[in-house]
Amino acid sequence: MGLLEYIRPMTSEQLEAFAFGCGTTPGQIKQVAYGRRASAELAIRIDIASGAAVTCEDIRPDVDWGYLRNSNDSNKAA
Repeated sequence: MGLLEYIRPMTSEQLEAFAFGCGTTPGQIKQVAYGRRASAELAIRIDIASGAAVTCEDIRPDVDWGYLRNSNDSNKAA
């Protein structure tokens, strides 16, 4: 799901709470939803705050998230 689709039905109070959970402002969340590039850190916080409804891969498809996710698994096996 895209971020815009996720936030569109939110009230302003819900968006404020979501943005707070992401460690940012509603304005920045809206900018990212409409195409502004988010930092990898913000992409992760959006993933967490949305309960993975909006994933890191949705926000930043240019980052190799699979490598990062798999590197954590390989570290546990060592």
